[in-house]
Amino acid sequence: MSCHNPAAKIDIPKEAKKIVLAGNPNVGKSVFFNYLTGLYVDVSNFPGTTIDISSGKLNKDVVMDTPGVYGVSSFNDEEKVARDIILYADIILNVVDAVHLERDLFLTQQIIDMGKPVVVALNMMDDVQRNGLKIDIELLSKKLGVEIIPTTAIKNEGLDKIKDALYRAKPGNRIEEVKEIIDKIINKVDTESEALLLAEEDENIIDRHNIKDFNGQREYIYKLRRYRVDEIVDSTVFEVNQNASFKTKLSRMMLKPLTGIPILFVTLYIMYQAIGVFMAQTVVGITEEVIMGKYYYNFIMNILGSLLKDSSLIGQLLIGEFGLITMVPIYILGLLLPLVVGFYFFLSILEDSGYLPRIAALVDRALTSLGLNGRAIIPMILGFGCVTMATITTRLLGSKREKFIATMLLGLAIPCSAQLGVIMGLIAPLGLKALIIYCLTIFIVFVLTGTLLNKLMPGESSDLLIDIPPLRLPRLSNVLKKTYVKSIMFLKEATPLFIIGGLLITVLQYTGLLDSIASGLSPFTVGFLKLPPEVSQAFIMGIVRRDFGAAGLNDLASQGLLSGPQLITSLVAITLFVPCIAAIMVIFKERSWQESVLIYVGSFIISFLTAGILAQIIM
Repeated sequence: MSCHNPAAKIDIPKEAKKIVLAGNPNVGKSVFFNYLTGLYVDVSNFPGTTIDISSGKLNKDVVMDTPGVYGVSSFNDEEKVARDIILYADIILNVVDAVHLERDLFLTQQIIDMGKPVVVALNMMDDVQRNGLKIDIELLSKKLGVEIIPTTAIKNEGLDKIKDALYRAKPGNRIEEVKEIIDKIINKVDTESEALLLAEEDENIIDRHNIKDFNGQREYIYKLRRYRVDEIVDSTVFEVNQNASFKTKLSRMMLKPLTGIPILFVTLYIMYQAIGVFMAQTVVGITEEVIMGKYYYNFIMNILGSLLKDSSLIGQLLIGEFGLITMVPIYILGLLLPLVVGFYFFLSILEDSGYLPRIAALVDRALTSLGLNGRAIIPMILGFGCVTMATITTRLLGSKREKFIATMLLGLAIPCSAQLGVIMGLIAPLGLKALIIYCLTIFIVFVLTGTLLNKLMPGESSDLLIDIPPLRLPRLSNVLKKTYVKSIMFLKEATPLFIIGGLLITVLQYTGLLDSIASGLSPFTVGFLKLPPEVSQAFIMGIVRRDFGAAGLNDLASQGLLSGPQLITSLVAITLFVPCIAAIMVIFKERSWQESVLIYVGSFIISFLTAGILAQIIM
């Protein structure tokens, strides 16, 4: 074993072969380990970590188990331990989940690319039939170049063939381009296995061998491996409906455009009816107008109304139109909280049921034309809850290019749940035609902006790599817990901002600056957008927080100052408006200041330009 290898500290007899079990999490490796080693098992702490390693004997050889990992790398302690043991193994038993070959074979091909002698245990074969699948094992073995043993470990099926197969283990079919890369850098390290990880920019291997100024090709190699695995799975795994369960058939329907898109539209319609109609109108009508707007407001005014003058600055700050004791709790608890709870409740159902990753797979091709991949649907959906939080989740995207495009689209065309609730409450009484005009306008802007950014920005979209879990009925306890935690997080994030926003707008209003700014915008608002001059104040409030702007429009609509077409135009403008203070702060944190300024200014221009064009058409 190499002197660089920390695994050398584990006590292994000199003549013994090192047989290593490797595989993804939850593929049943422990059953294979127990079968091979029997009762003679040692558990030791791996040097420098808190990870325990099990080892035992098979004849005169040593069998070692490794933590479940998705790849041999250095991203966490489990992967580091698995890497150090796999690197210096003599024989590898790779256990894979037969139902999820597109996921598990990524690790298999990586181990094969290392040049290791491998035997593959194709486990959970009983689930293959239940999931309506058929695997051509002979062709799969030929393509990988290694022996494959079908097993169902928990039933002891196929385990008896594993012991003999281990000593017939041989290196498999490497990816030719990867082999060429390894040959060019093999002189920098001790083994071909280390050369592969060096090419994949493994920091630990670079440090071990004190390599300076090395440029690896990790993304290129990962793409080659992904394409190779996809090609193998496409040619060896087939879907059959015979004996497939209802959940399997439904899962397939969700992933096919012909059936998946209607299912998605039905799901979104149900969410609209539940959140946009029931929560935004019925529930909010009770919580905002009755509980908070009537009982709470009258209670506060009876106590403080006689003590504070409405015309004083203190009176305005505390119990005025944007008062800290009046407007802030009424909007936070009466208007926003029911909408946020409703949104997170449905989002938690989508997550817990396994439908959310299926949506990502379904829309992957469509989002690729916008410079993104299906994974971007996750921050997009989260954006309907809170754009600030969704902006943070753009970290899961593969490149700076994708992160910028996603952040721009989030800041521009995705209304948060608080804003969306007010918008739905305003637009629902106008009828289906108004809803179609509004949604179509936002959708066109979303698609055009994404398409232009995809064409203008250098580079290309990364491929979608996502695990599709089994469909299952959501557990109510999980759904309620997620809803509670995320709603509390929203309240903690939103309340200080509402306080700051209320203070700022009250000061602007008290000093007359709000009227001055609104007057300055009036010629543009009245002339180009064909809206009343009072709408300028709502736009200014939207800078502080988008739902402030929507709430301002709500007040104007309740006073009868906006016609139907004017309301649609102003709602389009406020939806496409600049991100709120919280979101823009996060955007400046996540992106460079140049990108952040471009997103902010670009949103401003696109918002009013779109609303102006729409005004010319419908008025």
